[in-house]
Amino acid sequence: MSVDSDGTDDAGWDVDPEDEQGAAVLAALGRQLRAWRETAGLRMAEFGTAIGYGEDLVRKVEAGKRIPRPEYLDRADEVLRAGGRIAAMKADAEQIRYPKKIRALTKLEGRAVEIGAYRIHGIHGLLQTEDYSRALFEMRQPAYGQDEVERYVAARMTRRSLFDRQPAPSLSIVQEEASLRRRIGGTMVWRQQLERLLEVARLRQVALQVMPTDREVHAGMDGGIEVLKFGDGTAVGRSEGAFGGRPVSDPRHLRILELRYGMIRAQALTPLESQGFIEELLGET
Repeated sequence: MSVDSDGTDDAGWDVDPEDEQGAAVLAALGRQLRAWRETAGLRMAEFGTAIGYGEDLVRKVEAGKRIPRPEYLDRADEVLRAGGRIAAMKADAEQIRYPKKIRALTKLEGRAVEIGAYRIHGIHGLLQTEDYSRALFEMRQPAYGQDEVERYVAARMTRRSLFDRQPAPSLSIVQEEASLRRRIGGTMVWRQQLERLLEVARLRQVALQVMPTDREVHAGMDGGIEVLKFGDGTAVGRSEGAFGGRPVSDPRHLRILELRYGMIRAQALTPLESQGFIEELLGET
């Protein structure tokens, strides 16, 4: 049986309570699994034993309260002799695995042909290593449970698939110097993160810049900025210091964000200078 050390099943994720669409998909998936099990004439406990998981987890999955992991569905397909029809549900489970807001962001980034962002504190999510991301989520307050931490980390790592797209989107990111110097996760995790930044910065479609702390003033003093542009000519942007922090798509609002971001890029180190700066940071340890 696949269980955590405290005896709880480790074969799924809780559904996002704010995700009504995801909850509906999960409920439908649970009903189908229950129908397959009952057709096979298996009780929940018998089925759980057969697939290697607890009866309580089976009950939660069939009630639409727990998102099953892929291996759960693979075992169910095998035991119930579904011929791949249950295993095919993995695509539905994967869609609702991540929190609603992250799925929406991933979908936008997947459509984008150009992404521009300015970050003050942490490293931009698209550039993070798995260990750096985990360290960030583990320090959140109120504290996340470990299952929730791993769920968010997995979602963040999934976003990095945009680097594999052909053609890949144009990516421009400006990071404050302080965000690079903070050793989140400890020295080893921090070094690996800097190495990842250099790796990404050398990609042809990426322009990574550093805003040095010795700039007396710059256009990003009001907070972070992000602008995503799409192939149909539309765009969406958000800034902590403008329009109440809400996403905007009105061309007049977008022009303001683009003006600020353009000035930020002009005031930051060039991409080549920024690579040299990061290499110097690595050399300091």
